[in-house]
Amino acid sequence: MADSLPLRWLYLDLNSYFASVEQQLNPALRGRPVVVAPVMTDSTSAIAASYEAKAFGIRTGTKIWQAKALCRDLVVVPGRHDEYVRFHHRIIAEVERHVPVAAVCSIDEVACRLLDNENSVDAATALAGRIKAGLRANVGECLTASIGVAQNRLLAKMAADMRKPDGLTILTDDVRRARLEKLPLSDIPGVGRAMEKRLAAAGLVSMAQLLAMEPGQARKAWGNVWGERLHWLLHGHELPEVAHDRKTIGHSHVLGPEKRPLAVARLVARRLVMKAGTRLRRADLRAGWLGLHVKGEARGSKWKAGMKLPQVMDSLSLVEAMEGLWARMAGESGHARLLQVGVVLADLTPADAAQADLFDGGALLCAQTDTRRLALSRAMDRVNARFGRDAVTLGHDVRGASRLRGPAIAFTRIPELAEFHE
Repeated sequence: MADSLPLRWLYLDLNSYFASVEQQLNPALRGRPVVVAPVMTDSTSAIAASYEAKAFGIRTGTKIWQAKALCRDLVVVPGRHDEYVRFHHRIIAEVERHVPVAAVCSIDEVACRLLDNENSVDAATALAGRIKAGLRANVGECLTASIGVAQNRLLAKMAADMRKPDGLTILTDDVRRARLEKLPLSDIPGVGRAMEKRLAAAGLVSMAQLLAMEPGQARKAWGNVWGERLHWLLHGHELPEVAHDRKTIGHSHVLGPEKRPLAVARLVARRLVMKAGTRLRRADLRAGWLGLHVKGEARGSKWKAGMKLPQVMDSLSLVEAMEGLWARMAGESGHARLLQVGVVLADLTPADAAQADLFDGGALLCAQTDTRRLALSRAMDRVNARFGRDAVTLGHDVRGASRLRGPAIAFTRIPELAEFHE
């Protein structure tokens, strides 16, 4: 039809990515039910499951002991995040052989903008086929992807989810509404259980209702401008992307049984703060807030708190602040053993934008101390970059606490390869 909205986006979503990489690296795992775990203990949860494991009802987030009960032949492997990052870069390079990558959306998802000579149904189908064949031939036969093609990036992502694994869905104008109306509201990216309950309380319980709404009604149902944006996106219109600045830098670690005593977990927390500090300096940022969060072994036992900082970027100041929070946690929570620890740096500002009076006389950190500590931290960064992780530490290598697995992957943030050596 003459006034139809053009297909502008191709969205590629790798299927069971972490588990597929493990099967690619180890042929003995192919065709078998596999889950990837953060640490090798039954009390943790799966961070990925192969399609063979999913056939038994095992999903991301399933407890390992539950997964083993569901499938007696299950193979559990520890996560190798450096390998997932290396494969990620190989995948990006392969996709770029066929079409430019406009946005890396996560470790296993990319979005590509289509030109006028690429956006017919026939051309998009052929392009998707070339990408899939290239992944099989040049990255690995176990690496399959589901691809969605639509008028905007949100719809293309939703289309990629419609047929898994190894699917292709093209949402042309004539089928878009009918395909969307079959979906639950939870299939809209960002709509979780809490949002579903909120929308239900407002009387919105189906995709058909949402698609029938006027823009103002959608905005009222959502309670903010995103509802109105969503209306236009679901109807096939393109809107400018909303820019998001980096707001936090953080790391967390699920503790194996030997690292759960409070004294050893504290050393892991120091290690995480050091890693966050190195990333802070590499990004040339200062932090004005540090948070600590822990999860105890007892079900539902959690503790978290934070404290303001005088816009610092050196590791000594960060570790000092963490130690203060740790002492507070130990006194308030009563935890003897921990299941998980995490730290987060927030209130981030460019290093050259820090207010000078923060470092004057009565401030928590004077300019001279800041300069000395920053010089020492950067020297430690250089030594560790040259000689390997933990060549120089701040006391977190006692009893093996420094032997962490490298950075874990938040699916929306791809670690730099340098982080696996920090």
